[in-house]
Amino acid sequence: MFQRTGPAAYKNSLDNILKLDDFYGNPHRSFRTIHVAGTNGKGSVSHMLAAVLQMAGYRTGLYTSPHLKDFRERIRINGQMIGRNDVTAWVEGYKNSAISKEIDPSFFELTVAMAFDFFSANKVDVAVVEVGLGGRLDSTNIITPEVSIITNIGLDHTALLGDSLKKIAIEKAGIMKPKIPVVIGANQPGIKKVFEDRSKLVKAPLFFAERDYIVSYLLSDLYDNQIFNVINNGEEIYADLKVDLGGRYQQKNLPAVLQTLDIVQSVGWNITKENILSSLSQVKILTGIRGRWQILGKNPLIVADAAHNADGIAEVVKQIRQIPYKNLHIIFGMVNDKDPLPIMKLLPGDAQYYFTKAAIPRALDERELASYAAMAGLKGNTYTSVNNAYSTARDRAGKNDFIFVGGSTFVVAEVL
Repeated sequence: MFQRTGPAAYKNSLDNILKLDDFYGNPHRSFRTIHVAGTNGKGSVSHMLAAVLQMAGYRTGLYTSPHLKDFRERIRINGQMIGRNDVTAWVEGYKNSAISKEIDPSFFELTVAMAFDFFSANKVDVAVVEVGLGGRLDSTNIITPEVSIITNIGLDHTALLGDSLKKIAIEKAGIMKPKIPVVIGANQPGIKKVFEDRSKLVKAPLFFAERDYIVSYLLSDLYDNQIFNVINNGEEIYADLKVDLGGRYQQKNLPAVLQTLDIVQSVGWNITKENILSSLSQVKILTGIRGRWQILGKNPLIVADAAHNADGIAEVVKQIRQIPYKNLHIIFGMVNDKDPLPIMKLLPGDAQYYFTKAAIPRALDERELASYAAMAGLKGNTYTSVNNAYSTARDRAGKNDFIFVGGSTFVVAEVL
């Protein structure tokens, strides 16, 4: 399982998922889809779109990865996780099927097949499908969506996707399909040509969301709700768009969401401005999203965020620096298939660190992590478990302090 072991579980071919899809009768063809790729932001974008579609009255499937606490988080319909019995029955059916004797699918491949079969059986109108890894060879890339979205490009999973932004962009651009509109969420001049070339090749209409949408940050209560001002092609369309997801990086995710909604509305999807306003103010309730600047406590303020690569951590650090606190405590762990030093160099130097590791084989040893941190001038102690690090930080923190938990999805999951 990639979830636990990392790159060793990756399969660079669509052969297995195509065979599985065919075996189950090509279930994804029975519902419409929106495909979401990108290095950061794709989870938030997927959940926001799903919330809007639900509010507009569409029976909405949502496929995301990874999960935090429960495998079933990956497969939802109208915010409700797939049932335990549905999962176990599907797996038993697969194990007893003829196809199980022919192929050896990965965790990702089986999960995608399960999701599409579940969505079809439960007659969803549309499914928002988040890419697991990359794009071109991701198991989800068998769909022909209504819209393809690429949120942004950053250096992550470089051993599998390439060691430059251009190489990674080429992999992400692999989700573009002939004549299917493509929304690019972030304006990154160095890789813009990759998307333009691919869109010309497949004759896909290309939309750079940040050209059409200017989203300005207005207000946050430091906890959950944020308010944005939105201008579309020079006209103010939202004076106070409320979003209940934490993290100021949502400002960068909103243009892709709004541009995508424009596209589907233009072809007859019935989504009103009221649907958008109402749903974005309650994304957490509607979709169950967790781990995005999630408030776990107050006095001291405790925040967990699942950002786990350099670009994501950089955004989180910007927000940490805007939080008033007396002392800063950071509980931090990483997986062992990433380069820690560039990330360590981004972290605040004025914090007390609690270096730890999640309880999975893929976790980086806390002592090794601390040695990289020392190279970056960071100071702290090591803890053999996330819970030990967390309880120690809580014991030491005063009511005016700030505790941040992050570095890895798995560290956040254990604290949750």
